[in-house]
Amino acid sequence: MNRQKGDGVSDSPAGRLQALFEGHRLTPTQRRIAHCMVRRAGDVPFLSSVELAELAGVSQPSVTRFAVALGFDGYPALRRHLREVAPERKPAGGTSEHNEYQQAVLAEIENLRHLAELLADPTPVERAGRLLAASRPLPVLGLRAASSQARGFAYFAAKVHPDIRLLDEGGSMLTDRVDAAVRAGATALLCFALPRHPREVVEALEYARAAGLTVVTVAESAFAPVAAHSDLLIPAAVGTGLAFDTACAPMLLGRVLLEAMADELPDAQARLEEFDAKAAERGLFVE
Repeated sequence: MNRQKGDGVSDSPAGRLQALFEGHRLTPTQRRIAHCMVRRAGDVPFLSSVELAELAGVSQPSVTRFAVALGFDGYPALRRHLREVAPERKPAGGTSEHNEYQQAVLAEIENLRHLAELLADPTPVERAGRLLAASRPLPVLGLRAASSQARGFAYFAAKVHPDIRLLDEGGSMLTDRVDAAVRAGATALLCFALPRHPREVVEALEYARAAGLTVVTVAESAFAPVAAHSDLLIPAAVGTGLAFDTACAPMLLGRVLLEAMADELPDAQARLEEFDAKAAERGLFVE
């Protein structure tokens, strides 16, 4: 996360690992290793370089180079340090009594627990809420895997924000729609970015910032490719235990940002009451 003054680092193994990596210029491969280590914070102090390489999907020499890039003599020195800063131990036995579906659910519960720890310091979310509320219109970007996150946020946000513009389709029109939002007075853009990251999203964020927009991003990690093009990035991990990633934590973080934005909109409650009254008149919902 791009930290502002007052932002706290969660005092958890994942938070302490993230603090270790911040301030280093990491290559894409090294960011992948860092992301894997944060996601498996309780395990990494006890993994060999070969095991970590397999988990991250990189080569063993890449893990060694990563340790050197962090200022250690090699991976053994990094692992010794990890046992000091992230001293959680694996459960005894080494095998799980849960099937793969249960493990996927339990992993998502752990992702939500990490998100709760991150939100112990509400400063970044509150700042994001102010930025999003002040932008008229507010473009909300999310492509491919992240399109459902952007669409869900935009659906609810439109009930309290006067002008939400959903950007969930790529192509040559994307920059045109960013330009249109800027001409209409937009000052910020909210982006949902999930793996695998489309090149088009990275390019769109770079374009948006060059056009003067402040970019607030929800991504799976502070080491995601979109981080370099975000003014404020708040991470929420995705689950990787199934064939396709699961995104409970990013979805919940989107709702948290929605709440923070609504808190900054003085007429949000009046808009909701107006919608409820019209919905009742139309018989929109089944009671």
